[in-house]
Amino acid sequence: MPNEPQDYYKILGIHRSASQDEIRHAYIKAAKRLHPDANVSPGETELFMDVHAAYQVLSNPQKKTAYDATLAPEKVTPSVIKHRIMVSRKSLTHMNEDQLVYVLLELSPNDEVLAEPKSVPLNICLMLDISTSMKGEKLEMVKAAAIEIIHKLKPQDIFSVVAFNDKAEVVIPATRQANLLKMENIIKLLQPSGGTEIFKGLQAGLQEISRYNNLKSINHLILLTDGHTYGDEQSCYDLARNAATHGTGISGLGIGSDWNDVFLDELANLTAGHSMLVSVPQDIGRLLDEKFTNLTNVFAENVIFDYILDENSEISYIFRIQPETDPLTCQNPLRLGPILQIWPLTVLIELVIHPRKTAENKLNILTGNLDISASSLDFPIPEIPVNIQLEIKTTGDPELPPQAIIQALSKLTLYRMQDKVRSEVAAGNYEKATQHLQRLATHLLAQGEKSLAKTIIFEIKNIESEKTYSEQGKKQIKYGTKALFLQPGEKTP
Repeated sequence: MPNEPQDYYKILGIHRSASQDEIRHAYIKAAKRLHPDANVSPGETELFMDVHAAYQVLSNPQKKTAYDATLAPEKVTPSVIKHRIMVSRKSLTHMNEDQLVYVLLELSPNDEVLAEPKSVPLNICLMLDISTSMKGEKLEMVKAAAIEIIHKLKPQDIFSVVAFNDKAEVVIPATRQANLLKMENIIKLLQPSGGTEIFKGLQAGLQEISRYNNLKSINHLILLTDGHTYGDEQSCYDLARNAATHGTGISGLGIGSDWNDVFLDELANLTAGHSMLVSVPQDIGRLLDEKFTNLTNVFAENVIFDYILDENSEISYIFRIQPETDPLTCQNPLRLGPILQIWPLTVLIELVIHPRKTAENKLNILTGNLDISASSLDFPIPEIPVNIQLEIKTTGDPELPPQAIIQALSKLTLYRMQDKVRSEVAAGNYEKATQHLQRLATHLLAQGEKSLAKTIIFEIKNIESEKTYSEQGKKQIKYGTKALFLQPGEKTP
C-alpha cells in the first residue's frame, strides 16, 4: 500500500481554504520558530525541512492544485481549542466623549477532540534568595519547598537551582535524572549572607534554562525573594524581554513585606508569568507547589494576540482573570499567558473609543489573530481570528453586557480601586486615598471578605494618623483583591 502524502496544511497549521497571504504568514512564523540557526533542539531541523517543503508546494498555485488532487476529502473536525469572544456592547453612540468597550477572551482545550493529555517535559530553574534577610525560618522553608519540588520531578524534566545574594552561584546545573540525594544535600547546605542583587541571579538562572531551551518543553524560571534589588531593575527587564522572545516565562514569589512588588509584577508580566505574595514563611511550600502544579498542567504554554486597532481606539487596560490572575502589559503583540489542561485562559481587555469626525455606520475596533503555542501537540494550532465590529447609532444601546463581563468588571473595579489608593498616597492626597479605601472595605464586607476588610480599616487609620501606607498592608490589599477573581473553593494559582 503506497504511503499517504504528508499533510502540508497540518505542518503549517492552516486550513485547505487558506489564502496565499495566510500560507506565507504561516510559513514565516514556522520558519522563525524552527530555523536551525535559532533552534538546535533534536528533531527540529527535520521539522524545518518539512515546513520548507510544504511552503514550496502550497505557495505555487500549480503545485498546490496537483497536490490537493492527491489528498482524501477534507474531514471537518472541531478545533483542538474551544474559544469564546464576548463584547460588552453591540453598538457605539455618536457622541463627543470617549466610550469604553470590554472584550472577554476565553480559551480552553477541547476535551471532545483531544485524547489523554500529553505530559510535556519541564525545563525549570529555581532562583533562591540567600541574602542575610532570609536567615532563619524563611530560608529553611524555602529549602524544604525546593526539596519537595525535586521529588516531584519526572525523569524527562530538566532542573536547576541558582542561589543569589549580591553574587550568584549555580548550585545545581541544569540536568535531568540526577542524584536526588546529592541535590537535597546541596540545598540543605545553603547559608544566608550578603545583600540582594537580582540581576546576577536572573542572568545565571536564564542561562541555565537556555542550555536546554526548546519548543517541546515548558521553560520557566521561579524567583523566590524577600528583598529589594537596587539599580539593576532595567537590566532585569531587558533579560525578561529577551527570555520572552525565546519562550521562557518568569514567575516570582515575594516573601514577607519588604520586597518590591511593582518590580516583581513587571518582571513577570513581560513574560506573561505570575507574581505572588507569600505573607508568612509557612505558605512558601504551598504556593511553590501550586506554581509547580500549574506548570505540569500546561496545555499551551503561551497565547500571543497580534492585533490591529482602529485609529481612534486604544487598549487602556488588560487583565488576565485565570488561570493566574494578573494585570498584563499593554503591548503589541499581547502575551496572554498559558492555557492549562484544568483551567481555561480568560482575559479581559478594556478599549477606549475616542470621538470620531466621520459618520460611519459600522466600526472595526479590534482585529487580529490569537497565536497558540502548544508543546503538548505534534502539530501547530491554526490561528484564531478576532474581529470586533460594532454598529454606530444615534441613540445608546440599552442592552446589558454578558453576565461573565459584568462579574469580571465587578471584581476588577475593586482591584483597580487599590491601585488608585497607591497613586493618591504617593501624590500626598491622603483624604482621597482613605475615601477609596472606605469604599473598598464596604464592598468587601458586603461580599463577606471580613479579613481583607479588616486589613483595609487598619490602613485607613494608619494613613490618617501617620500619612503613610504600610508595606505589609499595601501588599495584602493588592494581592487579596486579585484573589477575589477565584471562584469559591479554588486554590490560589
